[in-house]
Amino acid sequence: MTKDESALAPYAAFPSRTRGRLYQEPPAEGRTAYQRDRDRIVHCTAFRRLEYKTQVFVNHEGDLFRTRLTHSLEVAQIARGIARALRVNEDLVEAIALAHDLGHTPFGHAGQDALNECMRPYGGFEHNLQSLRVVDELEERYGAFNGLNLTFETREGILKHCSPENARRLGALGERFLQKRQPSLEAQIANMADEIAYNNHDVDDGLRSGLLRLSQLDDVPLFARHARIVRASYPGLSERRLIHETVRRMINALIVDLLQETRARLAAAAPRSIDEVRASPPLVAFSDTMRAEHEQLKAFLRDHLYRHYQVMRMANKARRIVRDLFSAFLEDPRLLPPEHRERAQREGPRGIADYVAGMTDRYAIKEHRRLFAVGEI
Repeated sequence: MTKDESALAPYAAFPSRTRGRLYQEPPAEGRTAYQRDRDRIVHCTAFRRLEYKTQVFVNHEGDLFRTRLTHSLEVAQIARGIARALRVNEDLVEAIALAHDLGHTPFGHAGQDALNECMRPYGGFEHNLQSLRVVDELEERYGAFNGLNLTFETREGILKHCSPENARRLGALGERFLQKRQPSLEAQIANMADEIAYNNHDVDDGLRSGLLRLSQLDDVPLFARHARIVRASYPGLSERRLIHETVRRMINALIVDLLQETRARLAAAAPRSIDEVRASPPLVAFSDTMRAEHEQLKAFLRDHLYRHYQVMRMANKARRIVRDLFSAFLEDPRLLPPEHRERAQREGPRGIADYVAGMTDRYAIKEHRRLFAVGEI
């Protein structure tokens, strides 16, 4: 155990005990294995592209809405705080949080659904698996290997979902899905921090956009309870400040509840190592009461924001753009830029999906215009 590891709980991920990388490398001087992972993620091309990929609102719709990049940073901030409180590895949590959306398509879930539909005859498309593909294969930064050559523990955390068929193809990384085991506590924390971040910040963005009204949230217990406290504490507060105060209190309440429930589960399970965490039921969770309130918030956002007619119109355009691009490149791969044409020749439709998935919102719109608008090239 190193000096840096002495403050960690026994069930944390210790970088000195990592299961290693796909390609053996000498240790980095002055950095742990997970710090090196985080640094590689921050410097990779796919991470920079997240700045122009949709969270809910397409990039050109406003400068103040969340993007995949700002969302990933917010997830990392929440996850690190939880990890610190539970005495697990903050660097691993941060690496997972920053990488979890690297494989996301342009246009958010609408783009993913469209690309999955296009790829259904060829094995389908899932952004979670694509994030792993990005760090394992698609990034081209090093002479000795493809991808970023991240540690097993970071790759394990990136892969949140996996079908049995895909799990069998992934070897050791897919075993836990076949054996019904859990990932590290750090991976579980990053997953829950993702939920906390996107639900609460989608409330903020929905209200800022005008697609949601403050009065609609009076029927959402998690929001309404904290809004009442803010109104009583600060009479006459402007709506913008009321929203910010309420959202930050919601986030804090979710984190406090998560820590209380997780500590109770850890006390009951008493894991003495990361392997015992993997063999236990899920340990990072909300209480039943908070989970129910959080689900109500998610249902509200689904019904009133994600299915708002203006969001649905943009989603419809997004699906059409993705389908048109994929179909055009599949029909005639010569339309692809040279480096992507070579990948499509090697890997067929999967190589085309790599190109489309890697696009930012605005690049996908420009490519569609170049291919289908008269006068554009």
